[in-house]
Amino acid sequence: MGLGSDMYRQQILDHYKNPRNHGTIEDPTFSHVGENPSCGDTIRMDVRLADDGETIEFVSFTGDGCAISQASASMLTQQLPGMTLDELDAMDRDDVTDMLGVEISPMRIKCAVLAEKVAQDGAKIHTGEIEIEKTQTE
Repeated sequence: MGLGSDMYRQQILDHYKNPRNHGTIEDPTFSHVGENPSCGDTIRMDVRLADDGETIEFVSFTGDGCAISQASASMLTQQLPGMTLDELDAMDRDDVTDMLGVEISPMRIKCAVLAEKVAQDGAKIHTGEIEIEKTQTE
């Protein structure tokens, strides 16, 4: 591991200690909460769409968890504005690991992709692509 990976590790720690866009949005277009039961990470993503109903205008998050999950959520809130819901849906694990800039162990990958999955699932619920069970909303 060279200096580049140290720089990315510092960036992850900075986002963990000083998260960007942390908090809730008043009147978001949609919000969704997800958790990683294997380690206890929980993230809520609030998303506001532009007037076209397709372009992400602003994203914020709240939650608790490890440095990887929280830093990933913070970084994602900076990356998503300007993307469409289709572009969000097309994101995958490689996009998240590229964003983080460091190799993520198989045990931590669920931590790293939690925010991405929460945002994607929230968008699919918003568009009606998936339905959440009534017991999850009560």
